[in-house]
Amino acid sequence: MREGWWNDDYYILFDESEVKQRTERYGVDRHLPGFTVVGMKTWDDFIVRDGHRALFVVPTVPLTPRHLKPLGAANVPEDLSRDARWEGKIKWWIKPLIFGGDPQDPSNSTWISLEEHAQLVRWWNDKYQEIVAAGG
Repeated sequence: MREGWWNDDYYILFDESEVKQRTERYGVDRHLPGFTVVGMKTWDDFIVRDGHRALFVVPTVPLTPRHLKPLGAANVPEDLSRDARWEGKIKWWIKPLIFGGDPQDPSNSTWISLEEHAQLVRWWNDKYQEIVAAGG
């Protein structure tokens, strides 16, 4: 895994050997069949790859096909500026924005580990799907 700044965005890029495990751990294979997660951009978005190796960004919550946006290969940096302050940490919205969380409210964000992030992403995406299935 590599992580660091590129321009004004913080990236976490998974090694190819991690892609399958991270895809399963985050539930990407359930919510976006045919896609794998290859990284994160600015803590809020996954970088995912389809079966043709095309890259897209999609919010971590909600993880739905309608929110996929193409990401050209030129937008995936090779050289990242490491920043020890953020390594191994994810900025997380305690109440995700799709559920009405306020990005301007300092009490709505915290720093969590990658493992905690995977658990929360799965939980909130399952909750989102429940609401959608119930007609909400």
